[in-house]
Amino acid sequence: MKIQCFTRIFAALFVMTCAVTLTMAQAADYRVSQAYTYKNLSIFLIHGKDQNAKGNILTLQEALERGVFRVYETGDVNELQVENLSKEFDVFIQSGDIVKGGRQDRILAVSIIIPARSGRVSIDAFCVEHGRWTKRGDEDSAKFNSSNDRIVTKELKMAANGARSQQEVWQQVSEAQARLATTVGGSVADGASASSLQLSLENRKVVANVDEYVRGLGSIVAGKTDVIGYAFAINGQINSADVYVSNTLFKKLWPKMLKAAATEAVAEARGVRLAEPVKADAVKGFLDDADRARSKEQTLSAGASLVTREDKDNVMYEARDEKTKVVVHKSYVKKH
Repeated sequence: MKIQCFTRIFAALFVMTCAVTLTMAQAADYRVSQAYTYKNLSIFLIHGKDQNAKGNILTLQEALERGVFRVYETGDVNELQVENLSKEFDVFIQSGDIVKGGRQDRILAVSIIIPARSGRVSIDAFCVEHGRWTKRGDEDSAKFNSSNDRIVTKELKMAANGARSQQEVWQQVSEAQARLATTVGGSVADGASASSLQLSLENRKVVANVDEYVRGLGSIVAGKTDVIGYAFAINGQINSADVYVSNTLFKKLWPKMLKAAATEAVAEARGVRLAEPVKADAVKGFLDDADRARSKEQTLSAGASLVTREDKDNVMYEARDEKTKVVVHKSYVKKH
């Protein structure tokens, strides 16, 4: 039974890979929209063709809310276990998703699809709540019950996906909290656990500021059936981008991704804004440069491989479906 379970996991796994490791890749055929801007945040929608029309994939947030997915505490800071209880839906976990609860809040550190009736699967994680190792309030210390947010700065993305360093993740959480506190005019640390990134994201002042951006930009994807991703710029500088396998998956993830981008914009609201706005051509160039960069590969938990494409200015983390070889997620970061 154990062998059969692992076979199913490998068959559905999103692994970070590329066509030929350590070789040059072809730039993707995307069309980038003009900017949609609110305050210091500009969103560029990325148009392209669906690579997979499969409709039975839930996001982690959806699956937890439906009660068909479990994320278990293991007692190991950098490893959790997950289980898909659904009989019909696969579940997409995106690297950087925050899970709240357990003995300390974590981010899941690998992009992977967990198939229906998966059994328990071990998965890499990083702590985003330095110090707590006990039950918090009325939460269940044995498992995690929600995933409403994700990591919120490009430095955190690179710490989790690139450096893969717990110490660096803690450092970047602390810096994100400090920047948010400066912008909103008061501490964002919560009395229940001052080091918790999740609780800081739930801070009343942070939420009020972020909601302004969400109201201003949330509807820009409505009615657009060929949008498969987005890029964003803050203060006139390109920051990050995410591209997915289909319009359906992108739209499911859009509210969570916009919220994360808006939070970073709030944290950088007092930064210097460049006078010249970012153009769509510059965003397309950023994506193309990252797609063409050389790659390196490392093995992660559950059989996943992390392939990073990187040059001096850009980094991109690419996830493919091991069975179909279709690229299901690309995460791009502008390093400088």
